[in-house]
Amino acid sequence: MASGSGSLMWFRKGLRIHDNPALDYASKGSALLYPLFVIDPHYMKPDPTEFSPGSSRAGLNRIRFLLESLVDLDSNLKELGSRLLVLKGEPGEILIRCLKQWDVKRLCFEYDSEPYYQAMDVKVKEYAAANGIEVFSPVSHTLFDPADIIQKNGGKPPLSYQSFLKLAGKPAWASSQLITTLSSLPPVGEFGNCEIFEVPTVEELGYEDPGQDEFTPFRGGESEALKRLKDSISDKEWVANFEKPKGDPSAFLKPATTVLSPYLKFGCLSSRYFYQCLQDVYKNVKKHTSPPVSLVGQLLWRDFFYTVAFGTPNFDQMKINRICKQIPWNDNEELLTAWRDAKTGYPWIDAIMVQLRKWGWMHHLARHCVACFLTRGDLFVHWEKGRHVFERLLIDSDWAINNGNWLWLSCSSFFYQYNRIYSPISFGKKYDPNGNYIRHFLPVLKDMPKEYIYEPWTAPLSVQTKAKCIIGKDYPRPVVSHDSASKECKRRMGEAYALNQRLNGKVSDDDLNSLRRRLEEDQNQEVKAKRKRK
Repeated sequence: MASGSGSLMWFRKGLRIHDNPALDYASKGSALLYPLFVIDPHYMKPDPTEFSPGSSRAGLNRIRFLLESLVDLDSNLKELGSRLLVLKGEPGEILIRCLKQWDVKRLCFEYDSEPYYQAMDVKVKEYAAANGIEVFSPVSHTLFDPADIIQKNGGKPPLSYQSFLKLAGKPAWASSQLITTLSSLPPVGEFGNCEIFEVPTVEELGYEDPGQDEFTPFRGGESEALKRLKDSISDKEWVANFEKPKGDPSAFLKPATTVLSPYLKFGCLSSRYFYQCLQDVYKNVKKHTSPPVSLVGQLLWRDFFYTVAFGTPNFDQMKINRICKQIPWNDNEELLTAWRDAKTGYPWIDAIMVQLRKWGWMHHLARHCVACFLTRGDLFVHWEKGRHVFERLLIDSDWAINNGNWLWLSCSSFFYQYNRIYSPISFGKKYDPNGNYIRHFLPVLKDMPKEYIYEPWTAPLSVQTKAKCIIGKDYPRPVVSHDSASKECKRRMGEAYALNQRLNGKVSDDDLNSLRRRLEEDQNQEVKAKRKRK
């Protein structure tokens, strides 16, 4: 290849300098380097019809986190004699226009297994091949290449964590030295007539200040990611003894986990570097926890979901998804809205949903509680609806992991013990008997005595009056009774499972609709019978 020609480094995720093989390769033997990020309207354009500020795909917290990550990347590139070139538009089209204008001989970008990028990358690679441009697209967002694992498994993704671990083994790069620093980068070339921007602010993207009293306490960027990583692994005992799913979901001032997930999602932190740092800690302690519960186990869970998602067509939906049970979820918009807007009348559930809206993050056990409550636990609303809310509001929302967890928690795939339900009352109480978490995120209940804070509707009127919170006026009554709703959900799940088994998973819309009708009739008859008994 001709030396002295330009390379284009296309950033999407992988917003970092350390362990970035695409950036390393782009800078070698190139006279000029174009580090590029495209502001994609698909993720960034304000959508006033959505239920909270943001685009149709991403809430404002995540957009802000991404912009902070880009500002940090730009400043880290500047230290190496380069800078980030920001353009706006449909990324595939913009990229091809730049390749034409800048006489680039080499295009480098981190491989992305998400369907959205897979489709985009086909077009870009076709253009590059037709124009003699070399493409280098290494897998560095995950520990393993999902395609390799699927190939080892005879062309199908492994559907259990244990079978994934057996196939995966140890990563090929695990004992080699990762490139974690660069001393300098080639200068940026001429732009021609491509319009280059600085990293925009949220206001410049068209967002108004939502005037919220509380925002996510987590700042975006590689610098912040490495600082958090250093803080997390400096406590070797904590790392050695880390055991998920233990941990306190109500701890919010100092969360009980590393909160590195948003940094891994945007690739501000390399999962491979994180893995090596953890292995170094393990070498220097007497004993440590193991997968699935250890911190390395968490990174492997991430890879497991990436692999299944990559190898499963329509992974993000119930229909025509071969690993998903077909369940006649209801389409109750009122219940969905009550859950989404923190108005279910169950303070533990509502406080978690307020934390999600304000911070864009909550503890994994808190996520489990609200996902179970929406789907198979109480409301029987379709998991895809909950997934959409999480997809917009979480700063760490990751296509493979978010969909994988909703499939899991709704007992649609991976996990099938639908009788095990998180109680919206006793589960939170176990960790936080005083209700401090609820008092913080639902200040309307801050003066409710602790005996009633998880079930304020049981408080006598005199207590409600004294606490300045009348149930049904200042805070809603429960949208369902947990005991009867969870019993009804179990019955529905049992019937749906039986139908899936009888039809060997080939359940049609008609089958689902007739089961739905029968379940509704049974429920109506039960309600009538109850009234008679009363």
